[in-house]
Amino acid sequence: PETTTKVQSVPHFKEKYFSQILDHFNFNNMGNGTFNQRYLITDEFWDRGVGPIFFYTGNEGDIWEFALNSGFIWETAGLQGALVIFAEHRYYGKSLPFGEKSFRIPEIGLLTVEQALADYAVMITELKKQLDATECPVIVFGGSYGGMLSVYMRLRYPNIVAGALAASAPILSTAGLGDSRQFFRDVTADFENYNPSCRDAVQEAFQQLENLAQHEDYGHIRSAFTLCKTPGSSQDIHQLKGLLRNAFTLMAMLDYPYSTHFMGNMPANPVKVACDIMLSGKNLLSALRDTVGILLHTTTALTRMFKLHSKCFLLFVLKACTEIEMCFESNNVTDMFPPMPFTEQDRVQYCTRKWGVVPRPGWLKTQFWGDALSTASNIIFSNGDLDPWANGGVRKSISSSLIAVNIPEGAHHLDLRGSNIADPVSVRDARRKEAEIIAKWVKMESKKMF
Repeated sequence: PETTTKVQSVPHFKEKYFSQILDHFNFNNMGNGTFNQRYLITDEFWDRGVGPIFFYTGNEGDIWEFALNSGFIWETAGLQGALVIFAEHRYYGKSLPFGEKSFRIPEIGLLTVEQALADYAVMITELKKQLDATECPVIVFGGSYGGMLSVYMRLRYPNIVAGALAASAPILSTAGLGDSRQFFRDVTADFENYNPSCRDAVQEAFQQLENLAQHEDYGHIRSAFTLCKTPGSSQDIHQLKGLLRNAFTLMAMLDYPYSTHFMGNMPANPVKVACDIMLSGKNLLSALRDTVGILLHTTTALTRMFKLHSKCFLLFVLKACTEIEMCFESNNVTDMFPPMPFTEQDRVQYCTRKWGVVPRPGWLKTQFWGDALSTASNIIFSNGDLDPWANGGVRKSISSSLIAVNIPEGAHHLDLRGSNIADPVSVRDARRKEAEIIAKWVKMESKKMF
């Protein structure tokens, strides 16, 4: 039966721009050059001058997309009298340091984690002065890469940030820690846990695709997947396999109990929907095509999604070439996907060719502590068991103030989304716990200030 969705009332955000420093770490190269960094702000819940500031550390995309899909933040702000700010990450949305030239080399060189964190630190400090809020505690929030940034803000700027909620933040796997096969093994587990036959069918479908590709039967592949044109090379097939694998990954990440339009149009419980289609197809390749069609359901939708996300994805790939380590591989043995190795050597070759940069393995671990977090404090690490990124994050509490919140029925940062009547009890409990911890941090920090 179709689930009735509770309509979440979106607060009135004002869209503003902050004059931000181009290069925080070089006083000669850019001098005092600035760019306009976009942020969204609402004070409709704020106990002015006293209540906390809830600050979202924007990640790889237009800031409105994150603001409209993070209802927990403003729901909690309403209970705790907080000012709410969503800051856009440099080089995304309308926050382009060099306008249309921002994506060229060498202008793209100022796209780093460190520059983004410094942006947020400067913005928080200056806005607190402008709003006469210098004594108001700041709690940062973020999901996925944005959650990583929230962790790093607390580590790097504890003088500015009193606490952080990092939802679905894979701070360990992206620092090069863990098993490179874990991610796609966990994507597979989502489908396997619904129905083991689903995993088997997908695995066999990819094996059939691999066999056709090895025999260069490209016409058959075009027909099976209803492609616009016939693949002409092994590289075309590699891209097709990557597109198919990514579709399953998104369905696992966004396995919410209600339909969403975040990162594409997704039905409620997409893993279940996908498996039901996969197991009812006439043959495995057409079933694979129809299953992926849940996400890429029309040419128009696919084109729109590509235009919206391709530049964001390309920019994130650059970060994966410099600081963030994402050498994840599939092998069709421990997972259901085609063998697609991606080693550190592959990373170096790609990044050198595409961006003219050589990755520095271990740099993120050096900069932001890796798994040696015991001397930090006031961070919530929330992860959902349905999220394939979860095991790349912190799953066990490290101390009384470094708290892991695990959500058995949660997908990718579901706890950051607004309340919905379809939410499982586990996510409601997680939000309640998170709000209580945040209130405690605010109270402790306020005692120091007032």
